[in-house]
Amino acid sequence: MVSLALKNIRKSYADFEVLHGIDLEIRPGEFIVFVGPSGCGKSTLLRSIAGLETITSGDLLIDGERMNNVLPSKRGISMVFQSYALYPHMTVYENMAFGLRIAGLSKTKIDEAVRKAAQILQLGDYLQRLPKALSGGQRQRVAIGRAIVRNPRIFLFDEPLSNLDAALRVATRIEIAKLKESMPDVTMIYVTHDQVEAMTLADRIVVFKDGHIEQVGSPFELYRKPENLFVAQFIGSPAMNILPGTLKATPDVQAVLDCDVVLDVGLQDAARYAGQKISVGIRPENIIFAEPGSTGPVFDGVIDFVENLGEVQILYVDLPGARQKFLIKTATDRMFARRDRIRFTAKPENIYLFDENGKTVVE
Repeated sequence: MVSLALKNIRKSYADFEVLHGIDLEIRPGEFIVFVGPSGCGKSTLLRSIAGLETITSGDLLIDGERMNNVLPSKRGISMVFQSYALYPHMTVYENMAFGLRIAGLSKTKIDEAVRKAAQILQLGDYLQRLPKALSGGQRQRVAIGRAIVRNPRIFLFDEPLSNLDAALRVATRIEIAKLKESMPDVTMIYVTHDQVEAMTLADRIVVFKDGHIEQVGSPFELYRKPENLFVAQFIGSPAMNILPGTLKATPDVQAVLDCDVVLDVGLQDAARYAGQKISVGIRPENIIFAEPGSTGPVFDGVIDFVENLGEVQILYVDLPGARQKFLIKTATDRMFARRDRIRFTAKPENIYLFDENGKTVVE
């Protein structure tokens, strides 16, 4: 099993710095997913690990050995790209065997490696077909198989499902999860902008923004305990609702929102928070509807639009004084319509507070 360490990794193109001192320890056999918006540096970091980009400064260590100047072919790494990059005139078997032939392996060893990979990926019936006779998902599996036959120490995936339609993405995502189960000793690093892929595949997720790491943690940790406003809004679909307000120093501390709602947030040491501007976050799926005539801190709004998704509906709600629509994700056992007036709240444990710098307020 192989460990990988990134120590103060920086990458610049002329005077433009893309990666700003990345520090990350990846455990042996771990499935790590890099996520973040376009241009945040996640693919650049992946290509730097593979050796396809030159690291400007810092250290890339594989099992404690510095790899900055080691050729890509000597790093024990295989990479699966966004495009399948299959040779159209070669069969599936020939595509998977090509790299091993170039490396000078015997026909017996090549055949053994190709057929083992084909069995793992359920490609045995397609070995004599050309790529044009395959579906998109099958072509991507061939690309993965071409990486498997090299018996790498580390697998790198650069948005491998982005070219597939929705149904194929789900099916191929399951195949990748099964692949990891069948190869528990192989370390895998996966880049995606799709948080569903990240949440369902990862042991740990690394959230990037503007060339920096914002947070590293399990899918559960990032969803339930975001360290800042960016992570809170990036993880979760639909995104977390954010409402501005001010903290009022009372015995329990209250958040007085700009939309004229007061929430008891239960922070200690109330005096230190007096007058502090904050943002309050509530996830769309954590809403509790209030019964008519109920008392307490509730939001009172009017539905502007309803997205009916079958098993759930997304309500876009106008709140007096709010700067943007408040989203609610709820089941369809009670149907809502445009212009319906609703009252709702959330449990204190499902209310997040962020300070003026976007950091989570925690005691």
